[in-house]
Amino acid sequence: MSPTRRELLATAALGAAAMPFAGCERLISRVARDLGQSIPDSVAVASGAGIDPAFHLLSRAAFGPWPGDLERVRAMGEPAWIDEQLDPASIDDRACDLRARRFESVHCDPSLGYEFKKPVLREELSRHTLLRAIYSRRQLFEVMVGFWSDHLNIFLEKGDCIFLKASDDREVVRKHALGKFRDLIRASAISPAMLVYLDGKENRRSSPDEVPNENYARELLELHTLGVNGGYTQQDVSEVARCLTGWTLKTKWSKGTVVFDPLRHDDGEKSVLGHTIAAGGGASDLDRVIDIACLHPSTANHISAKLVRRFVCDDPPPDLVSRIAKTFSETGGDIARTVREVLRSDEFRNARGAKVKRPFEFVVSGLRALGADTHAHPALVEYLNRMGQGLFQLPTPDGYSDEASEWVGSLLWRWNFAAVLSTNQIPTVNAPVVELAGALDAIHGESIDAPRFVAHFTGRTATPVETAVVESIAADRSVLVADRVAGVVALVLASPGFQRH
Repeated sequence: MSPTRRELLATAALGAAAMPFAGCERLISRVARDLGQSIPDSVAVASGAGIDPAFHLLSRAAFGPWPGDLERVRAMGEPAWIDEQLDPASIDDRACDLRARRFESVHCDPSLGYEFKKPVLREELSRHTLLRAIYSRRQLFEVMVGFWSDHLNIFLEKGDCIFLKASDDREVVRKHALGKFRDLIRASAISPAMLVYLDGKENRRSSPDEVPNENYARELLELHTLGVNGGYTQQDVSEVARCLTGWTLKTKWSKGTVVFDPLRHDDGEKSVLGHTIAAGGGASDLDRVIDIACLHPSTANHISAKLVRRFVCDDPPPDLVSRIAKTFSETGGDIARTVREVLRSDEFRNARGAKVKRPFEFVVSGLRALGADTHAHPALVEYLNRMGQGLFQLPTPDGYSDEASEWVGSLLWRWNFAAVLSTNQIPTVNAPVVELAGALDAIHGESIDAPRFVAHFTGRTATPVETAVVESIAADRSVLVADRVAGVVALVLASPGFQRH
């Protein structure tokens, strides 16, 4: 069978994607539109005073709806959309790949990361992350990538982490984002970037007098598995550290490659959380520790509470956490099945508008709602730094907070972003506000139906106050229609209705 024009264009663009030329980016954008990454001719909006349930699902289990997504979810049904998203391999994501796969350093083995300059590594990983979130049709997968990136946070600027984080993103977070929790934690424990960030590579006991480094052991129990109130003791931390001695990184040939050195390992008997680990286990002590920690009841509660906090509300309802923890335990830590239980709960459905968007969610949802075209150059990425959520820039291992109190201080920069985005003042970002207005059927000659923009961006009809404010801008006939549309969009993006989801 001969390839279609669309397939030929896609192949050409994929081959050109690594070329650092503006013309190449224009070609990618054009082919991406041909593959469906565009604004439909007609876009329906939500109706009703309450946030539309499908819009709510797209606002939490995705980074907000792309124009046309609302109709699609309504047509297929919310449960079917969830099931589709939980099988990301079944979703054609070529249009996103066109934009995101061009960054060579993101695909390298750890040892090859050292061949790149730090600014290149920092920029490419950040741009790749942002582009995947904006354009991937595997939206729930990308949301979970963000969740686990926070849960297993690695600060890019510590030691050699900047050279190693790309492989961690690929082989730990993305590989296991919807898989088994035990596999995720095991992969993280011997990730080169994590061994650097939490000093695991320095954890050794080459002589009876040498004290193991406990940094990773403590965070494994406190943050990654059981939780701060999970019932472990300082003695458990010390014993876990002993179990994990000997894992280190090569420093010469194949620099950054993980190896186990039995001469640096404490091979004596240990006791972890009431379980005896026999002497002589060597490298297998790691797997015993991971099994014990991941199967502990406190781990199910801790992970379930974090998932509920991310998807439902800042103060997780105990009854829901218990039900989710039961699913987590009964499925052996199956992440996809646990997430499904959260998203299909009544508590999730009833929590519409209960959370404040974090800066990353705000920026990405704004770009998606506008059907924007971008290749995420530094001028765009910098807005995340200004709002306080620079990608991989949090020094502490607890990850960026999910609670609203941490983010209300960045509102000024959000308002600024809303203004410059809607008026196309961010270099290399095209926000087609007039095209969107046409698809929304919001322009009638010189008149603008401003409340339709409120419905499109918030998932509900405009309140009387919102209507009065946006119509005051839309009705100013002294200003060109395009400029009035941009003004309405900027105001809605900056409004409390869009800041919440």
